[in-house]
Parts: sequence; structure tokens; C-alpha cells
Amino acid sequence: MEPSVTRVPTTKPDAAGGGTGRAAAFVATGILVSRLVGLVRQRVISHYFGLSTDAADAWAAGFRIPNLLQNLFGEGALSASFVPVYAGLRSQQRSRDADAVAAVVGWWLVLLVSASVAIGVWLTPWAIGLIAPGFSGEKRALTIAVVRVLFPGAGLLVMSAWCLGILNSHRRFFLSYASPVAWSVVMIAAMLWYGPSTELPRLVVILAWASVAGTLLQLMVQLPLVFRLAPGVRARRPVSVEAKQVMRNFLPTLLSRGVVQFSAYIDTVIASWLPLGAVAALTNAQTLYTLPVSLFGISIAAVELPAMSAQISDDNAAFDGLRLRLNASLRRIAFFVVPSAVAFVALGDVIAAALLQTGRFGPSDAVWVWKILAGSSIGLLASTLGRLYASTFFALRDTRSPLRFAVVRVVLTSLCGYLCAIPLPRALGLDPAWGTAGLTASAGLAGWVELLLLRRALNARIGPTGVSVGYVSRLWVAAAVGAATGRAVTLVLPAVPPVVLAVAVLGPYGVVFLGLAVAFGVTESVPRQLHFWR
Repeated sequence: MEPSVTRVPTTKPDAAGGGTGRAAAFVATGILVSRLVGLVRQRVISHYFGLSTDAADAWAAGFRIPNLLQNLFGEGALSASFVPVYAGLRSQQRSRDADAVAAVVGWWLVLLVSASVAIGVWLTPWAIGLIAPGFSGEKRALTIAVVRVLFPGAGLLVMSAWCLGILNSHRRFFLSYASPVAWSVVMIAAMLWYGPSTELPRLVVILAWASVAGTLLQLMVQLPLVFRLAPGVRARRPVSVEAKQVMRNFLPTLLSRGVVQFSAYIDTVIASWLPLGAVAALTNAQTLYTLPVSLFGISIAAVELPAMSAQISDDNAAFDGLRLRLNASLRRIAFFVVPSAVAFVALGDVIAAALLQTGRFGPSDAVWVWKILAGSSIGLLASTLGRLYASTFFALRDTRSPLRFAVVRVVLTSLCGYLCAIPLPRALGLDPAWGTAGLTASAGLAGWVELLLLRRALNARIGPTGVSVGYVSRLWVAAAVGAATGRAVTLVLPAVPPVVLAVAVLGPYGVVFLGLAVAFGVTESVPRQLHFWR
């Protein structure tokens, strides 16, 4: 049986989804600022920790556990269950009811997160044995200490996600996505102050405390605007029908996000049995390959979720507008993500060296991160497009379909990840470090399966959606020629600093890609026609 669709007034859809273009640009700008500062943070951490140290692995693995709490309760489950209802009430001019829902959800979330944090701190030693069974001795003890400090910060990040949902529904996108800058800045300051004179084990714990302080600052930055836009959230309110709907949707969405997070958990478990530095290498690579996902996938999906939720009804006209909006957004995402994926495959060593190579992080570490980036590029486009498809289901008040497909993805990722990470490199006589690339490559293949399932199910419900093969093929060809040009530059240049090399290589790559995209008639290559900036 198809999930029921709640009727709300239908707004006039834009021809190509351009009505949300300016909002998406604000989201992308906020994410870009946050991610750039995050790259600086990661560079500073890499400078002092490197890859092949216990401190690097302890920090990378330790941060996974409280980060699971954030992703489960915050950006995933909360946004998918709360934002459609909240935005739908606001579109009906029921601001008081919307604030009442936000208040109930906020208080309920405080209780839930507080209990989860307390239990998490208590069970940390047991949890480390599950998430990083390959750790032992001092590395294991250090990871336990880091996790116990980080858990309260994870709770604060969940409340930041509640703020994000409210701000997004009020179309105040920049602050919600730029606020993590405060978190990164505090961590950078702590590393620069204590790093030169502090032993690594103690420095990791100091970094964990700085992370907690940063998350508190991130929350405090958002709260004043939240209280001004939704003054009713500060008062306790009775549980309304809409609030109950949020809570009903929260559990299946929580399970869906839990399934996805279980995939990341499996990656860490497998990587803990790989050579020293594998967990840290995965974390460094993740910082890089999630940049295009965040900039172009999350930014567009975050804007489209409240917009689609406000216009959804069960008539064909609404579905026509939904398809137009979805297809235009899919094209915009592909235009940016395809060249990013090709750059990671062909020029990942240049990118990793320019962004991370400093201090204890040497050239061989950059090459290791490149291997992981190349593996992740296989599913980069699928993962990014899949986020928008999942958001469309959430706008339709359907949280169960994405859950089913996420389960399929995780099963495939787990089985293929183990085979590609451990037995396959051994059978081929490869360095065990190649197992980390096998992990990301298998996850990428599973991401394509999930995308195809999401697309087929949505097409059966609202009609044909997707990006044409011809359009994507033109993007791949343009990116491949641009990457070949960039790689040729590396062959003729003398030895130069990594940052200089990146500028010399990525500049021609971008110029060639854009030139060919224009020649191929890709309208997204012309800024004034690109709805992302309208």
C-alpha cells in the first residue's frame, strides 16, 4: 500500500525549479565557507597527527561514535520527519501551530539526546570494542578517552540540527550552514595553541574538549535567530496531531539513517584491521570527497525539501511541478559532481597534497588518500543524486521506501567492502593499504544500486524522472579531456610546492571542462542560465 499523502495548498511550480535557485546558492555559500574552514581544520590536525600515528587513528575512530548520534537524530531523521510537517504548516499560514510543533519536538529531543549521551558515555568501552575491534593497548585507551569527551558535543550538534530545520523552513539558509565555522575555528585555535608543545596523546584529548566548546558556540550562534523567527518555541506546548505525525515519522527515518550510518560503522570496523593509519586515511579522504556532496547535493536537497513539502498534494498537477523541479535539480547536481569525481580519479594526488600535505602528513600519505578518493569517485554521483531522491520521498511523507533501499545498500556495502578490503588485495598481492580504496569503491557500487531503486520507485509514483544519458555522457567526456590536460601539466612542470602545482593543474582542468561543456550545448555551463545562481 502506498503511504498516504497529506494535502496542503499547492503553490505554482517554477518551470525549472529556479524558484529555489537563490536559496540553494545561499546554502552552497554557507556550506562552502564551512567546508573551507573545515579543510583548514583538517590540515592543522593532519600537520600534528599525520596518518600513521596512534593519535590520528584514535581521533578518527573516536569521532565516529558520537558523530553517529548526530547523524541519527540530527541532520537525517530530524530533518526528514520535522521539516516537511513544519514547512507544510507555515505554507498554510499556521505559524502558531508550526511553532508549537517545533517546541514539542525541541523539548522531546533534549530529553532523548540527554539520555543517549549519558548512556553513550557509560558504554564507551564496550562501543569501542564494536567499532574498532582491531585497536588494542594505548590506542584503544586513547580512543575511549576521546569518545567520552566528545559525546556531550554530539548532543549539542543534534540541537544545532533542530535549529537548522527551523531556519531552513524560514528560508534563512546561510547561517544554519555556515555556523559550523564556529566549531572549526575553536578546534583550529586549540591545535595552534597547544600543538607545538604538547605530546600527541594529550593533544588528542585537548582537541576533543575544543570540539565540545566549538559545538556549544555553534548552537549559541543559531539560537537568537531561531527565537526571533519562531518565538513560540521557548514555551512548553501540548502535543498536537502534527507533532505526533513528526514522532511517527521519526522512527522509520531514524532506522533509515541508522542503516546508512551502519555502513560507515562497517567501514571503520574493517579499516581497524588494516595497517596503521587506515582509519585516519579514510577520515581525511572523507573530508575531501564529501565536499561536492555537501556543496551540490545537500545544498539543493536542503532547499528543495521544504519547497516540495509546501507544494505537495495528490493531484497530477502537483506531480508535474515536482518532476520539473526534481529533474532541473538533478541536472545541476550532475554538472558539478561529474567533474569532481573525474578530478578525484585523475588528479587526487595533487588535490590531497595541496590541501593536507604539511608537518607529519607527507607525500606518501597524500598518495594513500588519493587511492581512497579514486575508489570513492565511483559512487560520488550516485550518492549525491540519491540524496535528492530521498528528500523527494520525505516531502511525500514517505520515510519507508528510502529505508528499504538503504538496507539493500548497506548489505551490499558490508559484503563487498570486506571482500575488496581484505581478501582481494591479499589475493592480488597488493599492499594491504589498498584495502581502504576497496572499501570506498564497494560503497560506491552499492550507492548506484540504491539510486536505481530510488529512481524506479519514485518514477512509478510520480512519473519519469532523472538525467538523460546523453547529458551525463557529455559531462564525462568534457571532464575526462580536462583531466587529461591537467595531468599533462604535471608532466612538464618542474618540482614546485603542492599548492602551486594544484593551481597550475586545476586551472586548465576547469577551463577545458567549461569550454567543452559550452561547446557541447550544456546550458548549465552558462552562469546566467544556471538556476543555481538565479
